[in-house]
Amino acid sequence: MTDTLSRTFAALADPTRRSMLDRLTLGVASVSELAAPFSMTLPSASRHLKVLEEVGLISKGRHAQTRPCRIEPALLQDVDEWLKPFRRFYAQRLDMLSDYLDTLNQGEGHGFNSDRP
Repeated sequence: MTDTLSRTFAALADPTRRSMLDRLTLGVASVSELAAPFSMTLPSASRHLKVLEEVGLISKGRHAQTRPCRIEPALLQDVDEWLKPFRRFYAQRLDMLSDYLDTLNQGEGHGFNSDRP
C-alpha cells in the first residue's frame, strides 16, 4: 500500500480515527480531548493519532506539556476528487428513479403525493 489514496482510506477505515478527525473539524484539540469520548488510554489514542499523522490527515504541535492536533485537509480533497465520479453516478441513478416514478404516477392518473393511505 504505497499510494496516498490507499493509505488515506486505510487510516479512515477505523471508526475511532474518523470520529477523531471529525472532532478536529471543530478546531485544534489535545490528545486527551480527542480521547475523552472513548474508553481508551492516552497511549491508545496517541496510536490512532499517529496513524492519522503519518498519512498526513493531521498535524501535531507542541505547547508546553500538550500536543495540540489539527486537521490537514489536503488529503481529504484528494479523496473528494476521487469520489466525484461516484456522486455523479448516483445522482444519475436517482434522476432515473425519479423519472421512472413520475412515469408510474402519470400512468395511474395521480401524483406521488396522493390522498390515498
